[in-house]
Amino acid sequence: MEANKTQVTQFVLTDRPGLQVPLFLVLLVIYLNTIVGNLGLILLFWRDPHLHTPMYLFLGSLVFADACSSSSVTPKMLINFLRSKNNMVALVECITQFYIFASSTNTECFLLVVMAYDRYVAICNPLLYPVVMPNIFCIQLSGVSYITGFLHPMMHVGLSFRLTFCKSNVIQYFHREILQLFKISCTDPGVNMLLIFIFSVFIQDFTFMTIMVSYTHVLFAILKKKSEKVRSKAFSTCSAHLLSVSLFYVTLFFKYVCPGSGPAEDYEKMYPLFYTIIIPLLTPFIYSLRNKEVIGAWRRIINK
Repeated sequence: MEANKTQVTQFVLTDRPGLQVPLFLVLLVIYLNTIVGNLGLILLFWRDPHLHTPMYLFLGSLVFADACSSSSVTPKMLINFLRSKNNMVALVECITQFYIFASSTNTECFLLVVMAYDRYVAICNPLLYPVVMPNIFCIQLSGVSYITGFLHPMMHVGLSFRLTFCKSNVIQYFHREILQLFKISCTDPGVNMLLIFIFSVFIQDFTFMTIMVSYTHVLFAILKKKSEKVRSKAFSTCSAHLLSVSLFYVTLFFKYVCPGSGPAEDYEKMYPLFYTIIIPLLTPFIYSLRNKEVIGAWRRIINK
């Protein structure tokens, strides 16, 4: 019986035909704003010497990972919205998209950790900050975050090629999502799902708990400061990072750590869109709107 089954190597992406044009226009505007905002911040950090500090070096690495995450999904989605027929994608293309997206997401997890450590050193040990966090060390931390982030998904990519698809080739999502491939696989995906669950729990829990421990120390250090102005400035520098952490981890926990306890399927489809489209769009605004140094840098660039 197994020999008579036809293996599927291409998949059909389904969406709601009546919403194709509105969704295309909305996503196009969002994607253009995302790329301009994230790459614009990187250019600003590079051009302005006042921003050549560890905090902005890490932030530049984070927004680049955001741009990669969004670019792994959105351009192909836009193309699919323009094509009313023949939304066929190869298995290799699905796996490639998953790898780029997973690598970017893992990299963001580790970058958020090193950013929390940077804030911990800056607030709890300000006198030692230049010694503990020189720029070369920050570049090394960012490099390790990217290397680790891009190595980990290779295991899941390798295991995905053991799956065969002979039942259905229709994916009820706007993009290729690895958990959806498991649902239509005629090979038992138990090993794949178990490893994704284990590593998702380990990476997300480890990085999230590390961030929380760092900020617990930061909070106590801030409360000990006598100056109201100093406390206000310290809270201001941490608030953007904490908001970014909250948006990022809440979405990931719901999607990968608790995939069976989420809302209805229509709502579940929105999770990937949120952390591949909405979060990368919001990141430049989160770190810029209330940051006087970034606003000042923009003014200096405009004046020139």
